[in-house]
Amino acid sequence: MFVSIILVLLVVVVDQLTKLWVVQSFRLYESMEVIPNFFNLTYLTNKGAAFGFLAGVTSAWRHYFFLILVSVALALLCLAWFRMRKDHRFYGPALALIAGGAIGNLIDRVRFGKVVDFLDFYVAGYHWPAFNVADSAITVGVILFLVANFLEERQKKRIKEQIL
Repeated sequence: MFVSIILVLLVVVVDQLTKLWVVQSFRLYESMEVIPNFFNLTYLTNKGAAFGFLAGVTSAWRHYFFLILVSVALALLCLAWFRMRKDHRFYGPALALIAGGAIGNLIDRVRFGKVVDFLDFYVAGYHWPAFNVADSAITVGVILFLVANFLEERQKKRIKEQIL
């Protein structure tokens, strides 16, 4: 449990420190080329969810919808962590990364009403939607969760075959 809590805190701290640096160092929409024709640091904000989902909705309910949604998701992540952490060694860190990312973006929503994004990858004229450290942690956590699930199912299948 200690490792998972440390991982959640690490994600939140790194996420918030990088966002603070971007907010203090850049003007909104300002960009700094890091790797030519591939990667920029660009200060953007996102009022919506992943890939700007619901960003165009202007009613006040959007803000409360996201706060409730993330709060419910965090509660479910905690329940999943208690239930699954011993099933496979990757489940604990995976769920901790997802929770840390969710908390990092929740802090932005509470403070600013939107999420600060700044990692801008592109090839030619195509830009991947900008994201942040919290988004990265969520993505890595989901991938790790899927890997753990695959490995756990494979192990169960092997055990079942040995019994038969």
